[in-house]
Amino acid sequence: MSVVAELHDLAKKMNDNPVHIQDQKNRVFQVELDESGTIQMILQDGQVVVDENPSKEPDVTLKLSDSNFSKLLKDDLNTTLAFMTGKLKLDGQMGLAMKLQEILKQYQ
Repeated sequence: MSVVAELHDLAKKMNDNPVHIQDQKNRVFQVELDESGTIQMILQDGQVVVDENPSKEPDVTLKLSDSNFSKLLKDDLNTTLAFMTGKLKLDGQMGLAMKLQEILKQYQ
């Protein structure tokens, strides 16, 4: 399964049970993947939309490989180590990236 398909599956899981995202502020998380390109996860009004044709200004951008993003989605990536070793790059507020990781953990 491609990482894009994994992200769509996760978004469906989140939207089917929005208890962990319903009180979140509206945010645009952008992911720039080495192989799959740029994708946005848009949290808006307690729902998640995956946009493969990004059109919104991101609040935070993560840059990493497809395989590392897949690990992140499965809560199987040490983000601190990945960041410190250059496997994960970040544009924007680190706090928002950590918030995304917290949200993803809730859906494992």
